[in-house]
Order: sequence, then structure tokens, then C-alpha cells
Amino acid sequence: MTALETLATFLTNDFRVSPETHANAQRHLTNTVAAWLAGATTQEGRALLAFRTPGEIDIGTPSALARLSEIDNIHLASATTPGGVVIPAALTLAAARGADGVALRDAIVAGIEAMVRLGLALDGPQVIYRGIWPTYFAAPFGIAAMASRLLGLDAKQAGHALALALTFAAPGVGHHNATTTSRWFAIAQATRNGLIAAQAAQAGFTSDLSLLDGGFLHGIYGIAPKLDAFTEALGERFALDATSFKPWCAARQTMAATQALKEILADGVSPTQIQAIEVAVPPPYLKMTDHGVVAGDRASHLTSLPYHLAIAACDPDAEFDIAQSPQSVSEAVRAFLAKVTVVADEALLAHYPAAWPARLVVRTIDGAHERLTLNVPGDPTRPLSDAALTGKFHRVGVAAVGVLASESLFAACASALETTGAVTQLVTQIERLLGVRASTP
Repeated sequence: MTALETLATFLTNDFRVSPETHANAQRHLTNTVAAWLAGATTQEGRALLAFRTPGEIDIGTPSALARLSEIDNIHLASATTPGGVVIPAALTLAAARGADGVALRDAIVAGIEAMVRLGLALDGPQVIYRGIWPTYFAAPFGIAAMASRLLGLDAKQAGHALALALTFAAPGVGHHNATTTSRWFAIAQATRNGLIAAQAAQAGFTSDLSLLDGGFLHGIYGIAPKLDAFTEALGERFALDATSFKPWCAARQTMAATQALKEILADGVSPTQIQAIEVAVPPPYLKMTDHGVVAGDRASHLTSLPYHLAIAACDPDAEFDIAQSPQSVSEAVRAFLAKVTVVADEALLAHYPAAWPARLVVRTIDGAHERLTLNVPGDPTRPLSDAALTGKFHRVGVAAVGVLASESLFAACASALETTGAVTQLVTQIERLLGVRASTP
């Protein structure tokens, strides 16, 4: 069998979901619903909602809203953010089809598995800095896998769905970061293409099942896919269980250094004592993170490592500002930005990409405080407690929809995988809060 056929066979067969994976699916579902709501409060989120086509099932807009929030989840070794793409789409499709919680859970597990494995095969943590956006590239593929489960495709049909979805893959959207950027509109369309691929395969359309095994990706993108990463140890451990939660709103590349500073401050160092900060990061993401911020430019705020150190020290509440596009920053934040120097350190590549590390040296009049941080709260090796995830949900949810609606929605998320009819009720509640007419199949 080809690599695509091998994966399709696994994803459409019955697979054993352990209680741990079931619980993780529940946690990621709840976290992603908060991201979905939060994304809708942004300027781009409102534009995406306004652009929806009435009367059609739209799995693309919910995924785009969750992904643009930057508080969803991330699989570090593949450099994909699968939950924000797969989970809202799975919820929307499952609700439209009247699927139960078990079917939804298995579809989520399958979609994330496919998306992550394609990211691993592409060597996502390397190609991302060539301009290939792994999440965007893998989105149709992950959605095709998810939809194959919910539509009841057999292994042969699912193989063709995955192959067709791979032909829909696009490398990226450039670096346009205005409020009308095509980045999130493109993610929505990539998600829709994944569903179209599965529907076409169900209708009998076929595609080239040897796309990964042959020279397709190398010839077009200069990528020789790692087939071992694509098919190795299927079923031994699900990708969902190795996927991190984002603890606050920022690019993940900034978080290890920010966490290190938080810990140094918690040890008793006052921001006013800090004279200088030196941050070392792996070379691949130096350029992405070593810059200041531009007023009103959300992307510059999300990816600026000096800015996230500054708000961690001077304005911690700003870490949960989903808009991340202030028209100005305070004098305290501006002064702190000037104290930060970011450099590349080849030695940190020993930990990358299983971890996205940083080494921080904080200099005060009393001496230096140094810390190497490999993992942040939310990583599988440093899990967020259920209480912390609940707190994150309500912190985001209350800002988006108010206290009562946030509490009601949290309860609906908690029952989505357990209670008959709960999936449809949850999606109906979300759409009502967002002012969207319920989708129809």
C-alpha cells in the first residue's frame, strides 16, 4: 500500500481511544470553543462572519475564527496548529449530521492525527521559515480525514479523499498583515476544500494515491517527505496527546522566554530592577521574533518577543488581549522594550523542534538571573491543570459573551462527548451567541 492508503486504512478502521485520549479530546474541544468565540471578537473575525454564505454548512469560518485567536493549540514537532482547524469544523459537521459524541471524538482524533503526520512528513519546523505555512498546507488534509470518519467513508474512499485534499494544498499566503489580510480567509477556504475532497471521494471521484511516495512534493516544493514519520507506529500514541495548549495569546515562538521571565519575576525580581535582558533562541525563529511592534498591526504584536517580555513585566493582562493590536503602548512598555536583546544560539537546536526553547539572562544591579526554558505550561510535559484550563476558558469567554453565557457554554462543552444530542445543542448555542443562523446539511 502507498503511504496515503496506509494512513486511510488506519483512520477509517476502529481504533482504541484510551480514557486519557478521550479526556484530552474533551479538554481540547473546550479550549477550542473558547478560541472560536474569542476569534469572533476581532476585526477580522467580524469580517469573516459577515462574509459567510447563508444556507450552506460552513465549516471554514469557525475554523478560521478559532485559529486566528492564537489561543488554540499547537503540535510543536510538526509546527501545525491542528485543534483550531479540525475541532470547530468537526463540531459543525457533526452537528449538521446529528452525530453523537463518540463519532465526534473519533473524527477529531483522526483529523488531528492526519494533519500532524503530514506536518511531520513535511518537516514543518524547518519549512515554515522558507515561507511554507504547515497549518495551511495540511488543513485540507486534516479536514478530509475528519470528514471521512463523519461521512462513513471506507478505507478506499478515504485514501482518495486524502489524495484529493493533498492536491488542494497551498504553501502559504505571503506576509500581508493588514486588518484585511487573506491569511484567515485562506484558512477558511482550505478547511472547506478538505470537506469537498471527502464529499467528492464519497461520490466516486478518485485521485493519485502515490502523491507522497512519488516525486510530487519534491518536484513542486522541494520537499522530500519523511514517509516514516507519516506512517510509523500508527495507533501506539495519538498526535492529540502530544499537542500543546497555548497558555496565552501569542506566537508560540515567544513563549519560552516569556515563561522564563515570569518565573524570575515570581522569584522576587522586580521589573523596576531590570537593567537589561538577553534572550537566546534557536536560529530558525530569530528573525520572526526579534523586532518591535507597529501600532495597529496585530501580527507584529503577536510575534514580537521583546513586546511579550515587556507586557509580562508591565501589563500582564495584555497577554489575553485577543485583538493584540493596540494603537499605542505605555511608556513603561516602551522603556522595557529597549532593554531586550535577542540573539540566535545554535546550541538550542539540540532541543528543537521537540521543544521550542529559549535561554534568558536578566541583569539587575544585584547581578544576573539566568534560566533555560524548554517547555511552557500547556505542553504535554508540563500540562495545564483542569482548573487552569477552566480559568482560561472563562477569562476568554466572559470577555467575548459575558459571565452567564460563558458558564452555560462551558457546561455544554463538558457534555458534548457524553450526552446524546449534546453536539447539536452546543453548536446551536455557539451560533446563537455569534448571531449566526444554524447551519444545515
